[in-house]
Amino acid sequence: MAFGTLSEKLSHIFSKLTKRGVLTELEIKQAMREIRIALLEADVNFLVVKELVSKISEKALGERVLKSLTPGQQVVKIVNEELIALMGSTNAKLAVSSKPPTVIMMCGLQGAGKTTMCGKLAKLLKKQGKKPLLVACDIYRPAAINQLKVVAKSVDVPVYDEGTNDPRKTAKNAVKLAEKQGYDTIIIDTAGRLHIATDLINELKDIIKEVKPDEILLTVDAMTGQDAVTVAETFNKELNITGVILTKLDGDTRGGAALSIKYITGKPIKFCGVGEKMDDIEPFYPDRMASRILDMGDVLTLIEKAQETFDEEEAKKMEKKLRENSFTLSDYLVQFEQIKKMGDLGGILSLIPGAGKIKNAINQIDPKQIEHVKAIILSMTPEEREHPEMIKGSRKQRIANGSGRSIQDVNQLLKQYEQTKEMMKQFKNKKFGGFGRFPF
Repeated sequence: MAFGTLSEKLSHIFSKLTKRGVLTELEIKQAMREIRIALLEADVNFLVVKELVSKISEKALGERVLKSLTPGQQVVKIVNEELIALMGSTNAKLAVSSKPPTVIMMCGLQGAGKTTMCGKLAKLLKKQGKKPLLVACDIYRPAAINQLKVVAKSVDVPVYDEGTNDPRKTAKNAVKLAEKQGYDTIIIDTAGRLHIATDLINELKDIIKEVKPDEILLTVDAMTGQDAVTVAETFNKELNITGVILTKLDGDTRGGAALSIKYITGKPIKFCGVGEKMDDIEPFYPDRMASRILDMGDVLTLIEKAQETFDEEEAKKMEKKLRENSFTLSDYLVQFEQIKKMGDLGGILSLIPGAGKIKNAINQIDPKQIEHVKAIILSMTPEEREHPEMIKGSRKQRIANGSGRSIQDVNQLLKQYEQTKEMMKQFKNKKFGGFGRFPF
């Protein structure tokens, strides 16, 4: 879970503060020392830590906090506000050219996930009604052009390439093609290296001169912490990047990169990769990221995922079934399939406030669980799905055999189904948007 260790430590620090009705200066100073240590251990740049803790301390030691009826909560509020400010305050949107096409140049070191991110970004823009074109300008890494073509095919976006010809000319010709054929956005996949090299930087500068990109986005691996910040600082100095994309933010990211890059480079994080699927890309919202770090959850992102996934007509049908108490196992299966479309179940649950308290349970979630549920339900007859109360001894054995699961698994599913029905009864006179339709 991203920021897991940092979130855990900050939650522990805040729990001690919020339990007390009155805070002394000494107690706040002790908390600031603990916050400083937690941030440094999370691989946050030491200059960033110094500035952040200084600002938090200045506000936390003021009279408003010390004389407040809820001083601990006031400190948490201050930390949240300063984290948001540190990461850029608001979501930084992509620039759009007044005269199409908008040119986005992707850069970064090898292994950061740049080529895959080209495909993810193309798919995201396509969902927004754009007509993107991917451009293959990495002519050095073996199979780089083929990899981009595979990625492009998976998101149904065309690729322009000129084989191993000069990438500067390829980029320039791609812009001309886009103008002629009506592509409003082109995404250029440039060459990377295992380390920052002069020839690489010079080539990127030449491409910039040729096509004058509206965006120069640097892809960095969030798992590398301070190394990612160093890479961002160097690329920014040489190319004047317009923004950063953080990949692998779904892993056990310590937080160093996300919390340091904006402060060190002055350039915003625009997107983050949160999984391996081509849909696993999210705009970077500093306020939502601060909430995740402080284990307050990210309800807005959860709602957006639900709205993208759930069909409105199906939702109305399901609401009617719940109100009429006619929710069957077939409906239960449909809901599990909808959640599967939203992404990794552990990742979804981690967006719920207080997820850090059930971190171990989330980490133990078997991603095959939905497939097991599906196998069991599909092994039932249509009549059994409509009337699960008829599923007794011999029927359970037949269903277990047919699904390759145990009778205990069948019993557990039936129990979960009944619990879900009971929960839904309690909510049937309320409206919860996407949440009323989650079978967990």
